[in-house]
Amino acid sequence: MNTFLKRLMAFLFIVAIGVFVYSYLNDGFQKRKSPKKTVSFKVDDLKLEVFYNRPSKRGREIFGALVPYNQVWRTGANEATTFSTNKALNIGNASLKAGKYTLWTIPNDTAWQVIFNAKQYEWGVDHETLKPMRDAVYDAVNVSVPVKHIDDVVEQFTIAFDNSTDNLYLTMAWDNVKIEVPLK
Repeated sequence: MNTFLKRLMAFLFIVAIGVFVYSYLNDGFQKRKSPKKTVSFKVDDLKLEVFYNRPSKRGREIFGALVPYNQVWRTGANEATTFSTNKALNIGNASLKAGKYTLWTIPNDTAWQVIFNAKQYEWGVDHETLKPMRDAVYDAVNVSVPVKHIDDVVEQFTIAFDNSTDNLYLTMAWDNVKIEVPLK
């Protein structure tokens, strides 16, 4: 009887470990709803990079609803979106020094405020208040850019660099909205 109980306990212990390992690995292999993405741009000695997470529309109303108007948005999902440049840039009428910044926006129906913030944040929102973590004291550049309404719906939030017209733009598109931030 004593040997039987020892074997039963060992068997249950092994089963418990197996269930734990399976559960842990199963969660680790699930596809993220907002996958990570890094986009880069290089020309001559200029190097730019944006790291962000790409939420999907999934049938939801985006701007003015999921992403409220006139409120700071973390510009993506999950971790704070980052922008880095190895050279100083002119953005609108402002100058941005070389370095790494977090990227925040304040969407509106006609224009967006695009904010380059010098402070690095681990996450985009405070877990308790669910408010964006941006501290305006660290804003390095704040520029307003017009909204372009596009015909095709962009399912997954997309940030890119566009220099197809010999002018360089940081573009953001989602749903039926696109903005272009001029970089010089």
